[in-house]
Amino acid sequence: MKPLFDFLVKFIILSVILWGVIYWGATRYPVDTGSVFTAWIMVALNSLTGYLLFEYALDKESKVFTLVVFGGLALRLLVIMALVLVINLLGMVKSIDFVISFISFYCIYLVVEVLAYQKKNELKKNAARN
Repeated sequence: MKPLFDFLVKFIILSVILWGVIYWGATRYPVDTGSVFTAWIMVALNSLTGYLLFEYALDKESKVFTLVVFGGLALRLLVIMALVLVINLLGMVKSIDFVISFISFYCIYLVVEVLAYQKKNELKKNAARN
């Protein structure tokens, strides 16, 4: 369970840093923090779900792993795209702040997620050697 804990700690630290930067920027530039928060919560839940699916599927057979990880990726992408569309069509957010925040958060959290995958695989390989 240690890799999950490490992922969550890095995730929380990164979120605190990002929100510090956002609030610092909001004092200097007009930013709709509600739109930014909506983008952040969507990306954060997407990233957490992706990592938990990976954790679940890692020790499964290859067919199950592929189905869970890549099927989960496709399903998560469809859900996110639908939510972005609905949120923008209903005018629930300021579109430019939402889209820029969404893309930024997505890229940043994707890197954290991939690094966590690599670390988990590395730990699994080291355990197999010993």
